[in-house]
Amino acid sequence: MPIKEKDFIQTNYNLSLIISEFKTVQEAPSNIALVKYWGKHAVQLPMNPSVSFSLNESKTITHAHAKLLPNQSDKTQFTFHFDGLHKPDFEPKIASFFNKIKQFVPFLNHFEWFFDSSNTFPHSSGIASSASGFAALAKIIMALEKVLNPTISENYLQAKTSFLARLGSGSASRSIAHPIMIWGAHPDYPNTSDLYAIKADFDIHPIFNNYQDTIVLVEKEQKKVSSTVGHQLMNTHPYKEIRKQQAFDNVAKMIKILQSGNIEAFIELVEQEALSLHALMMTSTPNYLLMRAETLEIIHQIRDFRQQTGSQVCFTLDAGANVHVLYPENEKLEVLIFLKEITDKEMIEDRV
Repeated sequence: MPIKEKDFIQTNYNLSLIISEFKTVQEAPSNIALVKYWGKHAVQLPMNPSVSFSLNESKTITHAHAKLLPNQSDKTQFTFHFDGLHKPDFEPKIASFFNKIKQFVPFLNHFEWFFDSSNTFPHSSGIASSASGFAALAKIIMALEKVLNPTISENYLQAKTSFLARLGSGSASRSIAHPIMIWGAHPDYPNTSDLYAIKADFDIHPIFNNYQDTIVLVEKEQKKVSSTVGHQLMNTHPYKEIRKQQAFDNVAKMIKILQSGNIEAFIELVEQEALSLHALMMTSTPNYLLMRAETLEIIHQIRDFRQQTGSQVCFTLDAGANVHVLYPENEKLEVLIFLKEITDKEMIEDRV
């Protein structure tokens, strides 16, 4: 059964297990949702469940050094560096995150923290780094909790890591483990929860092993409409209830597809979900459009290529203009050649 929120409030820890300092390095993957989460309520709880691929190469790596304070501080003392440079502009959002989680990790303010973070993907590349960034911070904090309370189980550790990460960024809840994560309570899957994501606990068909995701960077600039605003607009969206039902149905379908290896069904569902996400943006009030002309052109080219060659390549989109091109590993060479022929945009090669 899922863990309840009250079970994440930890009091059984022993500061004497750390004499003066704690050091760790943690990494967390970026992820791309196959069934999209869009819309939230309360404190970062999803309007609907979602399923995602975790990426192997696009990740955040964060070094942490914590020094025990003489007395517990009222607020978390920390300094944040990115690629070795102090980034005070990042710190208010991180401070807000620490304020949200401190009731669940009361030992946090016993330490002064220093973080130095970096991404393996290019900064300002158009790939959202908040998911992997907050997940890495959550992993650091839970690594310390494991030291202070060695009795916690691996299941509890992973669930609470996802729970904490979610309070920083909803999609960060899924940037915890590989290869497939499910976030959001679903009546067909009793282990799922709105509070945290779980690693897929079923056998995945071999066709999805080492599945490829080549990200075409159509636009690197910051989005004109943030995902936070987009989620809020779902509260009054005319298609809110229809979308919720669609997402619940599609999660069940996707899990069966990932077990059976039905690639044709996978392609149809993944592309439907990508276009549904952007349709929701275009029909909200106010409405907005994040796809660009080249996004649409690449989509058309992928579909033409698939029809002409029998390829199993398909696309998905995040809440932006970039195109995630998904395909089996055995098609990598021909798909990369095809993509280089149709666009001169920068690409990031990744895999599940």
